Amino acid sequence: MKSEFTPKLFTVLKEGISRERFLKDVLSGLIVGIVALPLCIAFAIASGVSPEKGLITGIIAGVAISAFGGSRVQIGGPTGAFIVIVYGIVQEYGAEGLTIATFLAGFLLMLMGLLQFGRLLKYFPYTLITGFTSGIAVIIFSSQVKDLLGLQMGEVPASFIEKWAAYAGHFDTINPYALAIGAGTILVTLLFGKVTTKIPGSLVAIIAATAVAYSFHLPVDTIGSRFGEIPNKLPPPRLYAVNLETIRHLLQPALAIALLGGIESLLSAVVADGMIGGRHRSNMELIAQGGANIFSAMFGGIPATGAIARTATNIKNGGRTPIAGIVHALTLLAIMAVASPLAKHIPLACLAGILAVVAYNMSELHAFFSIFKTTRYDVAVMLATFFLTVVFDLVIAIEIGMVLAAFLFMKRMADATSLGQSMMPETPAGEEGQTFEQELQSIPREILIYEINGPLFFGAAQKFSDTLKNIIGDQHKVLILRMRSVPMIDATGLQRLGEIISFMKARRVQVILSGVNEGIRQQLDKQGILDSSFIRSDVQDALSYAAGLKKPS
Repeated sequence: MKSEFTPKLFTVLKEGISRERFLKDVLSGLIVGIVALPLCIAFAIASGVSPEKGLITGIIAGVAISAFGGSRVQIGGPTGAFIVIVYGIVQEYGAEGLTIATFLAGFLLMLMGLLQFGRLLKYFPYTLITGFTSGIAVIIFSSQVKDLLGLQMGEVPASFIEKWAAYAGHFDTINPYALAIGAGTILVTLLFGKVTTKIPGSLVAIIAATAVAYSFHLPVDTIGSRFGEIPNKLPPPRLYAVNLETIRHLLQPALAIALLGGIESLLSAVVADGMIGGRHRSNMELIAQGGANIFSAMFGGIPATGAIARTATNIKNGGRTPIAGIVHALTLLAIMAVASPLAKHIPLACLAGILAVVAYNMSELHAFFSIFKTTRYDVAVMLATFFLTVVFDLVIAIEIGMVLAAFLFMKRMADATSLGQSMMPETPAGEEGQTFEQELQSIPREILIYEINGPLFFGAAQKFSDTLKNIIGDQHKVLILRMRSVPMIDATGLQRLGEIISFMKARRVQVILSGVNEGIRQQLDKQGILDSSFIRSDVQDALSYAAGLKKPS
């Protein structure tokens, strides 16, 4: 339990960091810092605040999350997921209200970590997360249409429907120069990775767009024309006097920030674990996220959480310790100190193009449409969460999505329960007759059999995944999952099963399923998770097939 509340950096320093590892982490941190620069500015502007607040958040929260977090490779800062919530809070409570709400959310996140809520967040179904993530992507793109097209219009309405109605009334004011810059930014950001992955396409797009707009004096809005100069240093910290009236007034937005921050950070940490084969400390991660938001608010920043895309960039560039995350934040600080006078010339259409790409990547269209291949219950939860997020509010979407998922799960459990006459076999052999202990006696050492009892749904999927990853050894070549007692599997269970199969394949272990019922088999076939030849009728059939796999061809 003690290690659960120990920051990963402390563990890494105790283990020791080689010179080679340190240099790799520094290089990765420099690259991620450059990648984060345009995103921090763009996320701040899209959230309705001045651009330097995004940089402040990336610097302050980036250091705190890496120094005290529960993940080796997590990169923290402002993210696209917060745009929806932050913009709404700014519109209703103002910039100072947002700062105080972020301050309160930090304490809520720390409390969640101390109460060990990190383990409870795994009960958020995959369908719900996909629904609100895709919904946020739609809202982010919608918020950028004005700048992307250079529309000559006033304040953009907050409501999704009203927003598009306002756009429709001003499409005749499109600025062709802004449209060209935005479209060019999207193309460069998407395609430059085919040239080299060492330099982010978004940075190339910003440099090119800024140079063209400045050199030819193009009539487009820039950061400077709308927000003025960007400060080249951090502001002094400020403490906030929070009384009961303030808490009552801002508790709901603070809860929204804390809830989304917790989900997003742990989701990012889980993704990172899968990429490096590690394991994060979820409760320590929540405590660090809380502290990061408190410090971010003290310096005038916006909400922060773990950034999935930047974390993945860190891993792909060789980052393996929190040193990389700290260097990323210091890189942002150095750029802010040196290059902030130049940033005012960045066209807003360019930043809108970058956010359009962020929205596309965030939408995870493959995951969204893959859920349509599952059951109508999973589709209902996802679509309900998606439409509520887009049309109403993210917090309402999560609340109703969770309630709907719970009710539908209970309905599915009732449908999966049946009462029938038991037909006892005359001989003790066979899938239903021979005892598990008798079968174990004749199993070769390189074959491992595990039996799953009960439904493989979102509440049990993570435990199932963690258990199997822990028990596999170097001597094992085949893993047989006995699923005769699994009545149903939902989208989260399918996702975790697919991850297990991929994990085992990387370890050169073949997974074979036995005793799968017809309903689950149809779901597996639709998703294409496992070749049908590796789905056997019973455990004896699976053992025979496994023996054939081991024979030389």
